[in-house]
Amino acid sequence: MKRKIHLLAAVFFTALSTFAQGNGIGGITDATNMVTSYFDPGTQLIYAIGAVVGLIGGIKVYNKFSSGDPDTGKTAASWFGACIFLIVAATILRSFFL
Repeated sequence: MKRKIHLLAAVFFTALSTFAQGNGIGGITDATNMVTSYFDPGTQLIYAIGAVVGLIGGIKVYNKFSSGDPDTGKTAASWFGACIFLIVAATILRSFFL
């Protein structure tokens, strides 16, 4: 009886390890497809965030310009730089990973 249990356990663990061993190519392919499917919506989201940040920056710069603040040029340059960074970052990330 004990010998049968040991034999059954050996067969079970051999079958289990056989199912666990695989080359993993199917899993890697599925993971790659899942990650690349998120890039288009992610890129659109970054562009939308850039548009909102640009509008807020434009309003802020307009308010500073209207009030006669001498620091208007620096504020405009920083907001413009932030918008350009978001657009360039989205484009570069897309070109790296797709």
